[in-house]
Amino acid sequence: MFAIIEDGSRQYRVEQGAELDVDYRAGSEAGQSLSFDRILLANGGAASVIGKPSIEGATVEAEIIDPEHKGVKLEIQKVRRRKNSRTHTGHRQKHTTVRVTAINVPGLEVAEKKTDA
Repeated sequence: MFAIIEDGSRQYRVEQGAELDVDYRAGSEAGQSLSFDRILLANGGAASVIGKPSIEGATVEAEIIDPEHKGVKLEIQKVRRRKNSRTHTGHRQKHTTVRVTAINVPGLEVAEKKTDA
């Protein structure tokens, strides 16, 4: 089962147990729960539900693992030719890491996984 959620004008494909980096949440703590309510699509293996634009009543529950960490450094350099003018700056965006604990979609048929025993 997977779902496509929207957070901070970005879309993420999530499954139960998946970890992802979302936009920084100020004041959050490790172990705190977080809920996403903009679910664009959900698939249970047997059927899919597509939102118009989002699925009513659907939520994705997540737990905060790391409340704040920095992303990769972006280097910004501006050079004006023949003017001996150079500027160099950098930026590291803050992110919050979450682990998806549950995907709740009303009316979605979930296919059971077959186990080889």
